[in-house]
Amino acid sequence: MRHLVLVLGDQLDRASAAFDGFDASVDAVWMSETPHETTHVRCHRLRIAFFLAAMRHFRDDLRASGIEVRYAELAADPADDRTRTFAERLGLDVADLRPERLVVVEPGDWRVENELSTAAAALGVPLEIRVDRSFLCSRTEFAAYADAHPGQPMETFYRWMRRRHGILVDADGNPAGGRWNFDTDNRHAFGRAGPGFVVAPPVFEPDAITREVIDLVAARFSGHPGSLDGFDLPVTRDHALALLADFVAHRLADFGFHQDAMWTGEPVLAHSRLSVALNLKLIGAREVIDAVLAAADADALPLNSVEGFVRQVLGWREYVHGVYWRHMPGYATRNALEASAPLPAFYWTGETEMRCLAECTRQLLGHAYAHHIQRLMVFGNYALLAGVDPLAFSDWHLAMFVDAVDWVSLPNAFGMSQHADGGIVGTKPYIASGRYIDRMSDYCRGCRFDPKQASGDDACPFTTLYWDFLDRHRERLAGNPRMQHALENLDARPAGERAAIRARARVWLERAS
Repeated sequence: MRHLVLVLGDQLDRASAAFDGFDASVDAVWMSETPHETTHVRCHRLRIAFFLAAMRHFRDDLRASGIEVRYAELAADPADDRTRTFAERLGLDVADLRPERLVVVEPGDWRVENELSTAAAALGVPLEIRVDRSFLCSRTEFAAYADAHPGQPMETFYRWMRRRHGILVDADGNPAGGRWNFDTDNRHAFGRAGPGFVVAPPVFEPDAITREVIDLVAARFSGHPGSLDGFDLPVTRDHALALLADFVAHRLADFGFHQDAMWTGEPVLAHSRLSVALNLKLIGAREVIDAVLAAADADALPLNSVEGFVRQVLGWREYVHGVYWRHMPGYATRNALEASAPLPAFYWTGETEMRCLAECTRQLLGHAYAHHIQRLMVFGNYALLAGVDPLAFSDWHLAMFVDAVDWVSLPNAFGMSQHADGGIVGTKPYIASGRYIDRMSDYCRGCRFDPKQASGDDACPFTTLYWDFLDRHRERLAGNPRMQHALENLDARPAGERAAIRARARVWLERAS
C-alpha cells in the first residue's frame, strides 16, 4: 500500500486535501470509531450518534465509489473493544496494511493531532499533514495576519477577510451599505407576543444505518446525558444541502433582526443549525456564504441579515479557528479570573428554579443544540458570574453540543464565554444581569425570581451575581474602558445595598461550590 489516508470524524469531505492524488489501486482510507473519543468528556448521546452515523454514511459512500476503507466500529459491549485510542487502533492496522505513508488533513483537535504524530513516529511511518482547505484562512495565514496585527480584535480580522475574499465589498474595498457591521440591528427582541409562526425545520428521518447507530449508543452509553428520541440530524451531504436551502428560503430574512432573541419551546427560530454540517465538513464555508449572497441578490434580503450571517461564518468561525491553533496547547491552561468553582449539577440535568437555565438545559438535553445567545448569555453568563472553573465549563460545552469540535468549542467557551484567556478572544467579560434575559426572552415569565431585584430571597441569581462579579473583580476590570460604565453604576449603589448583594451572592456562590 502506498498511502493510508486517515479520515477523522469531523473530516467527511470528498473534496478535502486528503484525497489529492488518491489512487484507489494503491491507496486506502482508514476510519475509526474510537472509544476514548466518546468518553474523554461525558458526551451527549446525540453527539455520539451524530458523529457515528455521519461517519458510517461517508464510509459507505467511499466504498460505493470503489475506495477501500479500513473501518473500526465500536462494539456494543465495551469489553469487546480491541483498542481504546487512535494510536492503538492505528498500530494494529499499520502492522496489517504496511503503508508507505500516512496522510491526514489537519485535525480539529490539538490533542488528536499530537496523538497521531506521536503514534506515526513510534510506528516508523511518515505522516503527512495536509492543509484543511475548508477554512478560508489557513493556520499559517492566520499566524501571519496575527503577527502583522498584534492585539487586534475579531472585527479587524473580519474586515480583512471581507476585502481578501471580495465579500460584501465594492470594487474599492468599501463595505456594502456603507457599514462593516450591522450588529446593532441584530438585537431585536420578540416582545410579549413572541415570534409568531415559525416554519418547522427540516426533519431527517433515520435510515437503517442511523437506526443501527442509535441502538448502539442507547445500549452502550446509557449513563451519558441527553435523549436520542426524535433524532433528526443531517448525517449526509444531501441532508446538509437541504438544511442550507431551508435556511436561505425560510430563516435568513429574519435572522439579522432576531438572532439574539430567545423563546420557550423554539430551539431553532431564524437560526440555520448549519454548524453541525459545517464542522463535520459535510458542507463548505464558502458554499454556504455563496448561497446566502446569491439569495440576497435574488430576493433583495435585508443587509443586516446577510451581513450578520456572513460575520458569523467568515469572521467569527475563521477567527476562533486561527486563535485556537496559534495559542494551543497553552491556551487551555489559562485562567485569567482565577475561577475555581465546580460546574453546578443542573448543567447536566436542568433541575434548577432558574427558569432560563432550566428551559435552555431541557432544550439542550433533547436536541444537543442551543443558539449562540443561549450559550453565551445564559449558560456561559451564569458560569462566569458564579466563578466556575473555565476548564470544567469548556469540557461540558464540548460534551453537550452536537456541533462541538475542540478548535471551535474551546475558544468560544473558554475565551469568549468565560474570559479565561484574559482578552485574546473577547475584549471584555460578557456578563449581564437578569434584566438582559428578561428583555431578550420570555424565560422570566413565571420564574420565581425577579430580574429587577439584586438582593433578598426573590432576587434573580443573575442580577445578584452580576453586581457581585463587578465587585469581586473591580481591580481587574478597572483598566478596561469597556467596563467603565458598569463599574460607575456599581459605585453609585449605596454601601448598604452593596453589602446586601454580597450577602445574597454568597448563598449562590456556596451552592456553586
